Amino acid sequence: MEGTGVLTLPRNQKPMVCVEYPGLIQDVGNMLRTLGGEEGVSRVYADPAKRLELYFRPKDPYCHPLCANRFPTTTMILRVKKKTRKKKSQDPSTGEPTPEGTISMEILGVVGTVYKFQGMSDFQYLAFAGSSEGSTASLYDKVLLKKPEKEEYFHQEIHLHIPPPIFSRLDNPVDYYYRPNINHRDGYQPPHLSSENLIGLSRARRPHNAIFVNFEDGEVPNEPHPAAVKKWKKLCTNTVDMKVEQEMRRLFTCRPIWSRNAIKANLCLHPDKLKLLLPYFAYYMLTGPWRSLWVRFGYDPRKNPEAKIYQVLDFRIRCGMKYGYNSNEMPVKAKRSTYNYSLPITLKKPVPQAISMQDLTHGLGSLGSKDSKKAPPNKYRLKSAGDYQEE
Repeated sequence: MEGTGVLTLPRNQKPMVCVEYPGLIQDVGNMLRTLGGEEGVSRVYADPAKRLELYFRPKDPYCHPLCANRFPTTTMILRVKKKTRKKKSQDPSTGEPTPEGTISMEILGVVGTVYKFQGMSDFQYLAFAGSSEGSTASLYDKVLLKKPEKEEYFHQEIHLHIPPPIFSRLDNPVDYYYRPNINHRDGYQPPHLSSENLIGLSRARRPHNAIFVNFEDGEVPNEPHPAAVKKWKKLCTNTVDMKVEQEMRRLFTCRPIWSRNAIKANLCLHPDKLKLLLPYFAYYMLTGPWRSLWVRFGYDPRKNPEAKIYQVLDFRIRCGMKYGYNSNEMPVKAKRSTYNYSLPITLKKPVPQAISMQDLTHGLGSLGSKDSKKAPPNKYRLKSAGDYQEE
């Protein structure tokens, strides 16, 4: 209202998202590129469990991000303009005209979500090599493929640079309360530690009666565990399970070594039943070239040269907004984590979001539905404040 110092807020104001950028912005385009672009920011906003990543060197694959936390807020974005005009009277100290003007304010929108960079950046890694003369040279042109190369390119002698995905799992400082060592009396003998009284060495084996074999073991089993046979015979009571058992026998007859994913692609069987059927036909390799594979009973891949084609080729794909997709968009589910399992990239639990008037208008039917655990679709398309003014 004019003359009262009170601003009125229309109800149809567009919702906005605020990012407290830790730097002086001179080019909006360069700033958005450090955040993954508008598409990357939109994907992060669609998933409350994600943290916004800021790459100070977006084109550098070795750049580690600075992460922002997501918080609900109730604020507004104001545009303040000050129109000044010069008076005829002069300032006696400077002799220049005294400026006077009017201040106008405009509400651009309501902010319901804010991203704050509260932590420290991870350690950065630069790929360079030093010479005997004391100079350094960049290795990015040698270790990064920008176009298809001939075979000679891969035979050149270069330095091996394979840094970890992250150096520090925490981006906030932690107080480590140092304490002095315990002073025992003279003659004190520390207790003997054995594998029976240690906690947390490894996860306990689940009772599926599978036989596990290490690469260093002498012999391989020729038949399944009696408990595995009893368990499957007790469960196999219908024609569908019998048909699946025959199909599994045919698979291991055609090929002695299978991965779990390959069997799932050839058999239509519930995962709980597959856990009981696999120990009935094969043993599980824990280490070596055939680790995490199921091998037919009586077959030793170490003694058969033709088994070399079944060796495991293990590779990892990084996931993140910088690479254009996340783990939920990968066509094949990763056996282990794909770089976004730990802090500071993701949060362990989604941050609670405040309910807005727009949510109440559209209804709350989507909350608590069966598909609530799935990744939210990227239905948001964020724009900068300047885009709103052009419309």
